[in-house]
Amino acid sequence: MRTINIFLTDPMAGDLPDFDNGDIRYAFARLYPDGPRRLVEGPVCAFVDWVMADMSGLEMCRRLRSDPRMDDAHITIVLEEDDAEDKRRALRAGADDYIVGPIDRTVVLDRVMALQVGGAQPRVNERLELGALLVDLAALQARWNGQALDLRPNEFRLLHFLAQNPDRVLSRGDLIAALGKQEPPIDERTVDVWIGRLRRALRKVGAGERVRTVRSLGYVYDSYD
Repeated sequence: MRTINIFLTDPMAGDLPDFDNGDIRYAFARLYPDGPRRLVEGPVCAFVDWVMADMSGLEMCRRLRSDPRMDDAHITIVLEEDDAEDKRRALRAGADDYIVGPIDRTVVLDRVMALQVGGAQPRVNERLELGALLVDLAALQARWNGQALDLRPNEFRLLHFLAQNPDRVLSRGDLIAALGKQEPPIDERTVDVWIGRLRRALRKVGAGERVRTVRSLGYVYDSYD
């Protein structure tokens, strides 16, 4: 099943259930000032409020365009009123579209699904490169200096998320939340097992100790030697 990620700066995003339509899952998640806190895999649609608690929607839009995880996202600014100058400013800041709020789950789904029907489908960056590491989403394979890593699916997704957030300490809870809902639910012990396997796979291809334990806090992927 393909996933289309729908990120909203509105706090309601955390309460919105995903929607399955044929072979596509529309997955909702909250978008924070520092970016998404879950794994970004597949096309992205972002809905950014014109007014946010910590910054303006225009600044958030500029941040998204400079974020490698989100630079291909289809960004819609949610305006407070139908103002022509606000629309022009939104587009200049990097938004692809705008809509006048308030919005709800149905409005968001209608807009995202209309993008697909109209041919302006959200794009997806299928390759993530971080130094010698290459994560190829199309092939579901990771390579270090050209050598393939032997990873199971969830270990691949874990590496993908770590590589999207290099040099940042991530708790086990962060990693569990990033991989999304799964059955059976992921627990912290499972994360430790996956981290162990990932470390062995990285060592095997000569990457060394890339995933470091930060005592009492979690793990960090070191992008620098």
